[in-house]
Amino acid sequence: MDRPTDAVPAVVHAPEAFRAACDQARTEGRRVALVPTMGALHVGHLALMAEARRRVGVGGLVAVSVFVNPTQFGPAEDFARYPRELDADVARCATVGVDVVFAPSPREMYPAGDQTRVHVAELAAPMCGVTRPVHFEGVATVVSKLLALTGPCVAIFGRKDYQQLQVISRLARDLFLPVEVVGLPTVREADGLALSSRNRYLSPADRARAAAIPASLRAARALYADGERSTLALLDTVWMGLAGSVDSVDYIELRDAMELTLPINPLSEETRAVLAVALKIGHTRLIDNTVLGEVDVTLD
Repeated sequence: MDRPTDAVPAVVHAPEAFRAACDQARTEGRRVALVPTMGALHVGHLALMAEARRRVGVGGLVAVSVFVNPTQFGPAEDFARYPRELDADVARCATVGVDVVFAPSPREMYPAGDQTRVHVAELAAPMCGVTRPVHFEGVATVVSKLLALTGPCVAIFGRKDYQQLQVISRLARDLFLPVEVVGLPTVREADGLALSSRNRYLSPADRARAAAIPASLRAARALYADGERSTLALLDTVWMGLAGSVDSVDYIELRDAMELTLPINPLSEETRAVLAVALKIGHTRLIDNTVLGEVDVTLD
């Protein structure tokens, strides 16, 4: 049955109720799409949901999970203060035709006696894996649980979290999960800053400084387009573009776009390399990336 695009989504909290909703949709011949989120939804999330709707059609089931996953946060990270606004998130989901919002509690996702974790080895080790050693195991575990509950589906993610997308794509492939993992281009604000739920932590002055992040990546892309293939020159361009605007840097790295290994220096003409940054402005950790060797409509 078709539903109005502005209808309020059903909200379910129990994992088995969510599984039943997805199973029922497939029984009725409807395709299922999942958009996993931690809530605090913004326009970037809504773009993922709109793409989910496009892929499954008007009669398909679009499901959104809203769950701040405790296992992907380290002890000194922002789990406790991460914004939680379920009612507002459900209202935002209604604007793009979401059918069901799955909003479990930590106890429901990690019941008493829970012992299992999903570990993706090499892809999770570099970059964010260095400074956030528990992060990707937590991500891989919760996404595996969500995909197990959803069943056969298309799962939509953003490419801002590029390493996360590669980890999830690999786990789905390695575990033979009946899911098509889709990554969509980063959605950006007017000055190019990648949309993130954490942007709200930035003071006005810090927000102004954050514009240096996309500007530095854009400068490196321009250098690459002019024929520069030296890894060091491309990285130096980003470092110089960020100088004076950020308070600390976790990493600025150029790696193979698929395996996240260090690329050969200089880059070959056939190499696709992800240029990725993780840094702090004030107390807020921000990430961004662009892939050299392919079109990036969000920065070009």
